[in-house]
Amino acid sequence: MVCKTEIGRVDDRVEPGESLETNAENLKDDRAVRNGARLLQQEEVVAFPTETVYGLGADARSPEAVSKIFQAKGRPQDNPLIVHIGYREQLNELISGEIPEAGSRLIAAFWPGPLTLVLPKNDIIPDATTAGLDSVGIRMPSHPVALALIRLSGLPVAAPSANSSGYPSPTRAGHVYSDLKGKIPYIIDGGPCPVGLESTVVDIRQKKAVILRPGGITSEDISRVLGYDVVQYRSETIDETPASPGMKYRHYSPAVPLKIVKTGDLRDKDLDEYKDLNPVFILSDETAADVELTDFPVIKMGKRKDLNQIAFRLFDILREADRPEYGLILIEELPEYGIGRAIMNRLQKAASR
Repeated sequence: MVCKTEIGRVDDRVEPGESLETNAENLKDDRAVRNGARLLQQEEVVAFPTETVYGLGADARSPEAVSKIFQAKGRPQDNPLIVHIGYREQLNELISGEIPEAGSRLIAAFWPGPLTLVLPKNDIIPDATTAGLDSVGIRMPSHPVALALIRLSGLPVAAPSANSSGYPSPTRAGHVYSDLKGKIPYIIDGGPCPVGLESTVVDIRQKKAVILRPGGITSEDISRVLGYDVVQYRSETIDETPASPGMKYRHYSPAVPLKIVKTGDLRDKDLDEYKDLNPVFILSDETAADVELTDFPVIKMGKRKDLNQIAFRLFDILREADRPEYGLILIEELPEYGIGRAIMNRLQKAASR
């Protein structure tokens, strides 16, 4: 079904000196937020900004509303959705049983924020939202527009990234429009997303927490709070329904094939072999200054020592490099510590095809 896609731009109601709570409350009066909340209540889908990426939201309790997410994105039906809440109290309505101690400590440390917790679900969440799993991933975003929208709607909001399934995640309203124009009725434009990578997903159903997907909260941060080293689940062999998005399918991939290259290879290798492939290089500022690439186009991603800035720009850069004149994207490998693990997780998924 083709529909008219409207963009509602959020008025400048966010005051830098004010708290997240104050800004979220102020934004409840914003026209774009009110329009979005109304559409969610009517079981429509709405794209909106979070601190991680833009999400495509629908009433998490409604199979009919959730089905519109899968249809618009072309998302596999066995890929579960994360549910977003606006108040801590909503969590108890959506889960079965008590919150484990690890969950309470992580909530106190990182909510609102880019951290998703996987817990046993209550029957209020249908199988359509969780791909038939008896668990659900839940988070409370720390973006004032997202909080205002969810709170004003009065709903738990299921929301994967607001892009065509498998393509780089959207960090700007323009990315959403490019992917989903004519497929969704409304986009709330709240500017670029400040983190730029999806949330960290942590399974806390067992005695020890396990990271299912690295993201904006690092494993070091989580280990510090819990008092033990948190392991990351290796998802490459999954053949059943995954417990978290980002574990099973090809994700984050531009249409142009992508290959990860080591910094040393760029210095030592004869790059003439790439000429016939019409490549574009995505390099750190340091490597771009150090390697002779006068015959090739280069996109700079930022300084290697500033991985947070690279994370913020990553999906924007992948979309910039995804042009028909390029036959190959060659992107520099980055160190896998801190948020670098999440960056490399996205790049490895993007290069997996």
